[in-house]
Amino acid sequence: MTAQTDAPGSVTAVYKVTGMSCGHCEGSISAELSELPGVTSVKAVAATGEVTVVSGTPLDEEAVRTAVDEAGYELVGRA
Repeated sequence: MTAQTDAPGSVTAVYKVTGMSCGHCEGSISAELSELPGVTSVKAVAATGEVTVVSGTPLDEEAVRTAVDEAGYELVGRA
């Protein structure tokens, strides 16, 4: 469970989230995670329960968990 680097200065992490079932769910999670400092891209996929986050530096998992909770879903952990 390691983050991968896509571009110089960026880190990509994939998380498993439960409770997503539609595009609205994807949008809610994406909106909350996009507010975290350093996040440059979020892609949530309800069909797989995976959320891919690209950021300038590695994110604190508790901050990610809090953002997912705020959106009304549950972070299972890193995919």
